[in-house]
Amino acid sequence: MKPFVPQLVYIEPQALQYELGQELKDKFEKMGVEIRETTSHNQVRGIPGDTELQQYRTAKSTLVVGVRRTLKFDSSKPSAEYAIPLATGCMGHCHYCYLQTTLGSKPYIRTYVNLDEIFAQASKYMEERLPEITRFEAACTSDIVGIDHLTHSLKKAIEFIGETEYGRLRFVTKYHHVDHLLDAAHNGKTHFRFSVNSRYVIKNFEPGTSSFEERLEAARKVAAAGYPLGFIVAPIYRHDGWKEGYEELFQRLSDSLKGVDTAGLTFELIQHRFTKPAKKVIMKRYPKTKLEMDEEKRKYKWGRYGIGKYVYPSSEAEELERVIRGYIKESFPRAEVQYFT
Repeated sequence: MKPFVPQLVYIEPQALQYELGQELKDKFEKMGVEIRETTSHNQVRGIPGDTELQQYRTAKSTLVVGVRRTLKFDSSKPSAEYAIPLATGCMGHCHYCYLQTTLGSKPYIRTYVNLDEIFAQASKYMEERLPEITRFEAACTSDIVGIDHLTHSLKKAIEFIGETEYGRLRFVTKYHHVDHLLDAAHNGKTHFRFSVNSRYVIKNFEPGTSSFEERLEAARKVAAAGYPLGFIVAPIYRHDGWKEGYEELFQRLSDSLKGVDTAGLTFELIQHRFTKPAKKVIMKRYPKTKLEMDEEKRKYKWGRYGIGKYVYPSSEAEELERVIRGYIKESFPRAEVQYFT
């Protein structure tokens, strides 16, 4: 899979006051990408497309270069204390993605250029929690690796955290474009995770992302570069033959990582869930999806901010957790399963 290149770029005038903003403008001009001006990401207008679906697809390949105005970081439990806002949005077309609703009518990708201000705010959060470790998640609202070959914002964040004593950085990706990150001075303080799944899930629900083999090749590179390595299995999905599908996943994972030091390897397990608003948006944007979203087959669970979601019934969720934990223990007996949710 080729690295992402936007079809269309919007730049906020204020972004050009920052070195990275000007650097990106120069880069896209040299690449021949169409550039337009917008006063803010909320004022983006005129994304091409004859229908709403065509506009959505164009928006997913549109990049907005802007300034992060709100410097209050969101919580990112259970994986970290805070979400560090480097980018928003993703070029992938994963049918199940929660960003379908959180980004709603603005599915384009945004990258923020005021990195020094963002890092200064992160330093304040670390100071407030001393002497506790403060973890920052960089992939809450984006797949940051997917655009970092263009921006290098993530690489700067890795090196910023690498210089701190009490900071840690985490992110997850479905993309394999990691070469520029391999020489970053991470000092062991960045947890590099890859999203993996069964063949069925990747084939049917993850268009526009790197293949499983490409992700595993990248994982080997990352481990060789000394990064703490992890995998997120998400969403764990009960499809026909799911037990065999996930057993094969861990066999392929184990075979790929032979000869790699997997001490400290982590797994995070997340069962498939959806909300009513998400279902509505997904069916509109991917009308032929095979994604099962039958409320009658699910259990309703209250989430943060009073927004409920549909998860598997307790007995089915417990079976998922038991089976997947068993595969992990068999293939990676020293690995840590950090949580199942």
